[in-house]
Amino acid sequence: MSAGAPLALTLGEPAGIGPDLTLALWKRRRELDLAPFYVIGDTDFLAARARLLGLDVPLKVVTPEEAAAAFGKALPVVPLDLPVTAKPGAPDASSAPAAIASIRRAVSDVMAGRAGAIVTNPIAKNVLYRTGFVDPGHTEFLARLAEEVTGKAVMPVMMLWSPALAVVPVTIHIPLKDVVAQLTSDLIVKTGRIVARDLEKWFDITKPRLAVAGLNPHAGEDGTLGEEDDTIVAPAVARLRTEGIDATGPLPADTMFHEEARAHYDVALCMYHDQALIPIKTLDFHGGVNVTLGLPFLRTSPDHGTAFNIAGTGRANPASLAAALRLAARLTAKASVLAPAT
Repeated sequence: MSAGAPLALTLGEPAGIGPDLTLALWKRRRELDLAPFYVIGDTDFLAARARLLGLDVPLKVVTPEEAAAAFGKALPVVPLDLPVTAKPGAPDASSAPAAIASIRRAVSDVMAGRAGAIVTNPIAKNVLYRTGFVDPGHTEFLARLAEEVTGKAVMPVMMLWSPALAVVPVTIHIPLKDVVAQLTSDLIVKTGRIVARDLEKWFDITKPRLAVAGLNPHAGEDGTLGEEDDTIVAPAVARLRTEGIDATGPLPADTMFHEEARAHYDVALCMYHDQALIPIKTLDFHGGVNVTLGLPFLRTSPDHGTAFNIAGTGRANPASLAAALRLAARLTAKASVLAPAT
């Protein structure tokens, strides 16, 4: 990864709000002080969406190396090798191939040093699945592409970040009834290691402080409300501490997220999806950024979905994508070459 390289912004689901946000943010690039980025997409498609939104956005076909110079006067577009025809709110046969091709090109660019980081617009997994997409989601696909390039398996970790709070769900998109079966001490330890390493590497936090939430109410209350905190979570915290990682827990989740408590840690490791995402979305719904740790490159994304119902209307709020672009630019500002994650 090259310091000063532009950010690679993926097209996302063409029928969603990603193209709307991309165009709107380029239009506001000076007001928001955005670093140069290029979008991997189709110029005819983007021009049509700009006309629909009433946005005067000139487009320029570029290579990644030309993007920074073009950014001040036009939205740089690295073209896909296929047309995109999806209408707002109505994904068609072009949606999945375009979304997948854009992600593949972004990974190729960042691994080759042509891009400083990847910022991904939201995709619609159900649309991708119709065309044989085999990965559980966006993050897993990025991990597989990274492995194809490096030959090394990676464990991606989802962190939701905002200035007020950073959270990591240890188990993610699974039913609540399956959490206990999938939650293990090993999983917590592996997640904690990656979080501690990447917070130091990317966020310049020396010896990051990890607050580890309990699974059960009151962190199990000495086993009276469930034994998992004593048998799974506490041993994991102990192992992290023996490795020199500043981890504390298991802590009662209902008292972890008020302002005074947040001052005592850098990131909260939570045991399941909603335990992590409810507090951060309550504190900063529009400013939260999804940061993928554990990859051999930096990836950020807005913390929202495709919003088909408002695509093409101009009503989509660009705050989260703007935050994702700003965070990616800040974290890669001093980067030179990042070695693959181990």
